[in-house]
Amino acid sequence: MASDRMEAGTITITSRKGDEIEAYHARPMEVTGYPSVVVIHHMPGYDSSTKEIARRFASRGYGAVVPNLFHRYAPGASSGDAAAAARAAGGVPDAQCLDDVAGAMAFLKAQPGANGKVGVIGYCSGGRQSYLSACNLELDAVVDCYGGGVVATPDQLTPERPVAVIDMTKDLRCPMLGLFGVNDASPSPEHVAKMEEELTKHHKSFEFHSYEGAGHAFFWVERPSYHAEASRDGWHRIWDFYDEHLAG
Repeated sequence: MASDRMEAGTITITSRKGDEIEAYHARPMEVTGYPSVVVIHHMPGYDSSTKEIARRFASRGYGAVVPNLFHRYAPGASSGDAAAAARAAGGVPDAQCLDDVAGAMAFLKAQPGANGKVGVIGYCSGGRQSYLSACNLELDAVVDCYGGGVVATPDQLTPERPVAVIDMTKDLRCPMLGLFGVNDASPSPEHVAKMEEELTKHHKSFEFHSYEGAGHAFFWVERPSYHAEASRDGWHRIWDFYDEHLAG
């Protein structure tokens, strides 16, 4: 049930390893038994656009937390500077990302109004990290919004990301929704097809939608890449998917 009353703001959560993490929390007020979502920010970082997504979830009757995955690299810096520092350091290690997402999940499950079900959604690099999380954590649903890098060749692997996420597909633990642009280069249509192939091979529950005329970051209203039709349809599919798997 949608609610027009919410509480939102910056908080501190604790990762699975005990690290303190800056995060943004939005939740509906005067609602009990609500589902929850971890929102993983895009490569440009923990910014106002991602926080707005969290508030959008709260307005729909969901609790949402955005963990700042870049907070260790440039504490107190702007989202852009922190993102640049994270990239310079080789990117967020997958193990560290999983610890932070697990901490966000634990926080959401502990909220007195929550129903205990938690999904994850991510955009750009966060889409890859959502796929990663769903293969390694006990989530109830995952949405991958144009996550590049899920398919990776051996020469693209690093100490921070030592295993291609596509190779973890057999361990996917929940239903997946994937939203992609046909004009995107990362992930390309060929990589999306590879993901579909792996998900089908391992008998996973998933639905993918690729939008003609849309490229990367088609949800981001502040960029020229914004594609109104794809974004509008994508949000409808997100609500239907999460209402089915989290709200019940």
